[in-house]
Amino acid sequence: MDSQAPISPRPAAILMWLTYLVGGIGYFIGISTLQQEPASLSVAALLAVTATGVLSFFRHAIYNRSDAVHGGWDYGRRNNFQIEGGLANLAWGVYALLAVILDWGLMAVSASFLISGLYFAFVAIFVIATTGARQRKIGGIIGISVWAIMMIVMGAFGTAAAL
Repeated sequence: MDSQAPISPRPAAILMWLTYLVGGIGYFIGISTLQQEPASLSVAALLAVTATGVLSFFRHAIYNRSDAVHGGWDYGRRNNFQIEGGLANLAWGVYALLAVILDWGLMAVSASFLISGLYFAFVAIFVIATTGARQRKIGGIIGISVWAIMMIVMGAFGTAAAL
């Protein structure tokens, strides 16, 4: 692809909304299954952590230019640091997948929520504290902050249920 050709933000926007949808469904499944006896977050983790991690990997690493345009910070070339962020998303997604498939238990699955939530909390703090670091709109900052809190809370409740 010619580096001068305009890049569409559409693929990244679609992946972002799909991530929110799948993650939200997983989260609400977790609210229900965490209250069952025995408590479980397996299905929730596969959706809210694994699927969102994989989708975010595709958005940040595979469609990195589209994601940069969508975020308002396209540099006109590939940004390797953005790809590293996508690999971090993939890492916690694979961790959650392994925790479920290998039956590591509720504590390990809960940790996947905490890891994801802490990552998003740190990103939100970075964006808020760094003037001009990203041209993220207030809605995006609120969204990432709320998601971070939700994931941390789910991880904490899962940890408490595992004890």
